[in-house]
Amino acid sequence: MQTDWCVANFPSVITKDEWPPNSPDLNVMDFSIWAILEANVCSLTLKKSLTWKKGWKATPQDDIRAAVEAYPNRLRAVIKAKGGHIE
Repeated sequence: MQTDWCVANFPSVITKDEWPPNSPDLNVMDFSIWAILEANVCSLTLKKSLTWKKGWKATPQDDIRAAVEAYPNRLRAVIKAKGGHIE
């Protein structure tokens, strides 16, 4: 029922039948945030656990938002690649 509503109201919705079962290219942390976090952490000189926490806090919300907003396009690219790797 919810799927029918989404299809009727959002023409570009990706249905569960189209969704790839498993792809590392669809993990927001892997395709975007880890690189940003790593850059933040490498610029800090603290104890390791504190460094990761500070690095996470230093990650701009705009970068996180952009990664999440890019997700639908990445999903479509993985579907087009039939679940294969994308860049």
